[in-house]
Amino acid sequence: MTTNANENNEKKEQLNDDAKKLIAELYNRSLKMLQIEFEGYQVKGQLINHPNFGPLFAYQLTDNSTENVYACGFFINEMLEKHKDAATAQQWLASFFVDMISEQVSKPLPIPPQTQEESKKLLDQHIIPHCLTSVREEFSTEKVYVNIAMHEKAGAVLEAGFPDIKEGNNVCAMPIPYLITLHLMNRDPAEPLVNGLYLIREQLGLE
Repeated sequence: MTTNANENNEKKEQLNDDAKKLIAELYNRSLKMLQIEFEGYQVKGQLINHPNFGPLFAYQLTDNSTENVYACGFFINEMLEKHKDAATAQQWLASFFVDMISEQVSKPLPIPPQTQEESKKLLDQHIIPHCLTSVREEFSTEKVYVNIAMHEKAGAVLEAGFPDIKEGNNVCAMPIPYLITLHLMNRDPAEPLVNGLYLIREQLGLE
């Protein structure tokens, strides 16, 4: 093995080590933030390595008085962004659990679908109807649509758009695996579509 090859391997190992340290630091810091915010709860966490989205951070709160559990997951890119400011990160993390706790109903992480049939059922019976309802409620005075389309690079996506907008971009799309992952982390799969539609209107000067 040449010297250059050895140096490249050492650099890769160092990068891997640095990435592992960063992930561990984010995980532990977030765990401590949640423990501070929710003193009356047992706080546990786990790291999940997703084949498409990399490390996922999942945390679960157990109410000491009712034994209700509340779980939520996060992508590494949003964790990195939010943790640039500690106060912002702590408020952001806590907000997901505050919303769930207010409902007073246990909400552990959903069991992932085990077959393609189960995935299709989840998509057809929950995710797409939920996204459609959320988009229509958010833009109740506008004509909007939601449907599945195929993207050359992203594969199957869920599109949402404004058919009455004739000039400029009038559609946003999210990969189906991304929306399913959001659902499995107890996150709202409609949120990125709604945000995307607001961005379209903002860019066109309609808001």
